[in-house]
Amino acid sequence: MSLKINSLFVLILLSSFALLVACKQDKPLPVLGNKKKVDGVEVDHTIPDFSFTNQLGNTVTNSDFEDKIYVADFFFTTCPTICPTVMSQMLRIYDKYEDNPQVRLLSHTLDPKIDSIGVLKNYGENLEIEAPKWHLVTGPKDDIHNIVDDYMNIVIEDPQAPGGINHTGKIILVDKDRKIRSFADGTDPEEVSQLLLDIDKLLNEYSK
Repeated sequence: MSLKINSLFVLILLSSFALLVACKQDKPLPVLGNKKKVDGVEVDHTIPDFSFTNQLGNTVTNSDFEDKIYVADFFFTTCPTICPTVMSQMLRIYDKYEDNPQVRLLSHTLDPKIDSIGVLKNYGENLEIEAPKWHLVTGPKDDIHNIVDDYMNIVIEDPQAPGGINHTGKIILVDKDRKIRSFADGTDPEEVSQLLLDIDKLLNEYSK
């Protein structure tokens, strides 16, 4: 009798755990960032309007990501530290969703003085990527550095730092409403693996 009760208890425990996991998986990704008040109403943090130029010399704005989700990061082509690692993880995302028109990638150079359109074009060719699936963008330095904060990222110009710029390797997931839904440390493959799951989760959220 005791054995049956113990077995029943274990079965209930396992069922409860499975239900908890299922509920967690069904829970939508959170909206990240501080809310602000507009006309007395609290609204979510969103990515503002922007206009940059990609590796093909084409203007890239928010409209290029209309009805799409995208992942964004910040880099520069002469970065001697984390950028190659982060780019290898961005390539994982590119390869997985290359044939999915709902997903795009956006990489902003932090060194527009060196990273001209031609330099970005060669960089993209070496990565074997194509726009508009993956935009490598440049523009006025102030515009790029100002939008860093909107992506909840950190960039500091530092002559003592390798390449003269201190920055994080964060990869940011943005939804169709310009809201940040997830992020990962692009130098950590395990975190990026979780981000890939989050991308799938966000896609499923829109498919319902």
